[in-house]
Amino acid sequence: MKELIGPEIQQLIHDKNWRVLKKTLSGNPAPDIADLWETLDEQDMFIIFRLLSKQLAADVFNELDPDRQISLLGQMRSAHVRDIISELLPDERTDLFEELPGKMTQKLLNLLPPEIRKESLELLGYPKDSVGRLMTPHYVAICPQWTIERALEHIRLYGCDAETIDMVYVVDEKCHLIDEIPLRRLILADPQQTIECLMDRRFVSVSTLDDQEKAVEVIQRYNLVALPVIDSENVLVGIVTVDDILDVLQEEVTDDIQKMAGIVADKDLLIDASVFKVVKARMPWLLICLAGGLVAGGVIAVFENALASVLALAFYVPVVMGMGGNAGTQTSTVIVRGIATKQIDPKRIWRTLFKELKIGAAIGLISGIAVGAAAFLWQDLIELSMTVGFAMFFTVMVAATAGGLLPFIFKLLRIDPALTTGPFVTTIKDVTGLLIYFASAMLFMRHLM
Repeated sequence: MKELIGPEIQQLIHDKNWRVLKKTLSGNPAPDIADLWETLDEQDMFIIFRLLSKQLAADVFNELDPDRQISLLGQMRSAHVRDIISELLPDERTDLFEELPGKMTQKLLNLLPPEIRKESLELLGYPKDSVGRLMTPHYVAICPQWTIERALEHIRLYGCDAETIDMVYVVDEKCHLIDEIPLRRLILADPQQTIECLMDRRFVSVSTLDDQEKAVEVIQRYNLVALPVIDSENVLVGIVTVDDILDVLQEEVTDDIQKMAGIVADKDLLIDASVFKVVKARMPWLLICLAGGLVAGGVIAVFENALASVLALAFYVPVVMGMGGNAGTQTSTVIVRGIATKQIDPKRIWRTLFKELKIGAAIGLISGIAVGAAAFLWQDLIELSMTVGFAMFFTVMVAATAGGLLPFIFKLLRIDPALTTGPFVTTIKDVTGLLIYFASAMLFMRHLM
C-alpha cells in the first residue's frame, strides 16, 4: 500500500481533501494503513487517525509497534484515546498496558468506562506470560436446559460482542464449565431439542495461571480454534483464540533463535536497546566460547612441534573443526527444538541419543572418507590421509553426541537448553576436536615428526 497510495494520501492531506481521504482510507485493511507510517510523518498519521472510524482506528493502532503507539497517544485528546482503547480487544488492551510506563497506564485506565476499566484491571492482575493475560472474557455461554432455538437466539443477541462464536460453551447455574459445542452442531440440530441432548461433556481447558506455552500446546494438540480458560473453581472466565496463539508462537520462536545464538531473549534487545544493554546480554555466553578458544589454543601450543614438522597438518584443522561444529549445531538444534515442542520426551533420552549417535557416525564416516581422499590427492601422503579421515570421523561423532546429550543435561538441571547448549557445544567441539586430531597425527604420523 505504501507504494500504491502513499503519495496519494500525502497529496490529499496537502489539499485538505478530508472527504476523499476518509473514503480512501475506509476501503483499506488496517495493516496497510499502519504501513503508511513509513512514508508519512507523525502529524500526518495523527490526521489520519482522526478520520478513521473508532473500530478501524483501533485495528490500525493495534498494528503499530509500542513506540509508535505511545507517540500517537501523546498527541491525541483524552476522548479520542478513550475511544481507541475501548475498541481494542481485551487481550490487545492488556498487551498495550504491559508496554506502557506505569503512570501512563494508570492515566489511560482512568479514562476508560468503569466496566472496561474493571475488565482491564482483572486481566492485568494475572502473572506475566500467564494464560490469564492472554485470554479474552468475551465469549458466548449457554445453559444445558435451554432448547436449541433459545440458544441460537441468545447467540444472535450476544454473539456480536464475542471474539469468536465457532465454539459455544455450556455452563451451569454457577458458571462452571461443563461442555463445549461447535456452532455447526447447534445449527444442524432440531430447534426443539435441549442443549443437554447434544452434550458429551468432553472438552479440554486451561487455567488462568497456566503458562501461555501450555495453551499453545493444547491448541496444537487438539487442533482447536478457541480454548476455554477456567479459574481454580472451574468457573469459565475467558477463552484463548488461535490468533492469540499465533502471536505467542512467534514470540517463542524468536526467543529460541535468540537463545541458541547465545542472546538473552528480550525483544527490546533486537533494535532499540542501548549498546551497553546489548553487550551485557550477549557477553556472558561469548565469554564461555572465548574460554574454550583459549583452551583450544593451549592444545595447539602443546602440539606446535608436530605442526612444525608436518606443516600440512595445519591445512586441515579448520576443515575438521568446521565440520564438527556444523554436526554439533545440527544435532543440538533438532534436540532443543524437539524438547521445546514436546516432540522429544526427555524420558526416552537413550533412544534419542543412540539415534543421533548413528546419524553422527554415518555423517562422520562419509566426511572422513571424503576429506581423507582429498588429502591423499593433494599431498600424496597416506599417513596424512589416514590422520585427517580418522580425526574427522571421531570429531563429528563427539560433536553430534555433545549436541544431543547437553540439551537433556541442562533440561534435567532446569537450565534452558536453548540458551546454554550452543556455547557449550562449541567449546567441547573445539577442545576435543583438536585433541582427537593431534592424537590421530601421533598415531599415524609419529615417524614423520
